[in-house]
Amino acid sequence: MPAFSFLALDAEGRNQRGVLQADTPRAARSVLRERGLNPLEVVAVAEGGGAGSAWRRRMPAGQLAAFSRQLAVLVGSGLPIDEALSALADANEGSTQGMVLALRSRVMEGATLASALGEQGNLFPALFRASVAAGEAAGRLDQVLRRLADHAEASASLRQRVLLALTYPALLSVVAVTVVSALLIYVVPQVTQVFLQQGQTLPWATRVLIALSDAAASFGGWLLLLAALALVAAVLAWRREPLRLRIQQRLLRVPILGPLLRASDASRFARTLSLLTASAVPLLEALSIAAQVLQLLPLREALSRVAHKVREGHSFGRALADSQQFPVIAVRLIQSGEKSGRLDDMLAEAAAQQERDLDTALGVATAALGPLVIVLVGGLVLFIVLAILLPIFQMNTLIR
Repeated sequence: MPAFSFLALDAEGRNQRGVLQADTPRAARSVLRERGLNPLEVVAVAEGGGAGSAWRRRMPAGQLAAFSRQLAVLVGSGLPIDEALSALADANEGSTQGMVLALRSRVMEGATLASALGEQGNLFPALFRASVAAGEAAGRLDQVLRRLADHAEASASLRQRVLLALTYPALLSVVAVTVVSALLIYVVPQVTQVFLQQGQTLPWATRVLIALSDAAASFGGWLLLLAALALVAAVLAWRREPLRLRIQQRLLRVPILGPLLRASDASRFARTLSLLTASAVPLLEALSIAAQVLQLLPLREALSRVAHKVREGHSFGRALADSQQFPVIAVRLIQSGEKSGRLDDMLAEAAAQQERDLDTALGVATAALGPLVIVLVGGLVLFIVLAILLPIFQMNTLIR
């Protein structure tokens, strides 16, 4: 039965929005009138209007995990998929309810859940759709949905840890730039004006400080505009894959940053591939989907060569080792899992190992960046203070 989003007026003249199921738009309006509502707009969710139009981008990881886990519980309890979706729609509201009802409508028409998910645009990633399709084919949909929920929660947790680790140094940097800019633009000119009126020869540090202050006061707006233009140019240049590839290749060679970036991407790749192989997705298809989660182009290109070798009959673990782009520990675990027939388990272990390495690297980076920013800010403030005090000491010497 199709789903319709509606806008209606209640008896008190207030707007009421929601989603309901009916055979036709006319039937949907009749249902609304029976509820004492005056329908103003009734739009089929499947047409992309109403509640469904809110889902134009990929579903956030937290909502995807909740959706997967709720549906897994309902399917695991023995409910048919259409009844499980109906119950899930009753437990939600707004755009989520509209999306679930649209899925139920397509399932009732005979479509598989995976194909119905694919009709939702970019809402569900390819990883999710492929896993659901494999779970439906193997009769293990509830197990696959639970794994998808675990995967979404792990991905969200990893992203949150990275953001939290970078928040403190970023805040320190913003405060540092703000303080130094305020000193150069507002404080330094008022203090140095006294020295200039004396006509005395100023120390080199004071002359440098005055020049920097004049430049900040005179060209501060132009400098901000130039920085904004440079940022826009950098963003546009970053979209060009050849340039991004060269930059990322150099970043991977940086002592601390390189291993951190590699561990983050390797963890994401291993966990995704573990989910796909555990869901009975063929290895070549799983590699193609897992490549989409890689953010580093050197690793993505290496994985493309690995897939080509696997297609020719080579061992996956050996091809991965020959690429020399993935962490050695992860590759060894994958090779062990391939030999023992426990590839999905070893991929999960490799992902956990890389996440532990990433947490360690983030801890080291955070511990180093915080004090480093503080030292740099302290050095700049010390330079400003000395540049102001040196002429004062010089004046006292001349008076004596």
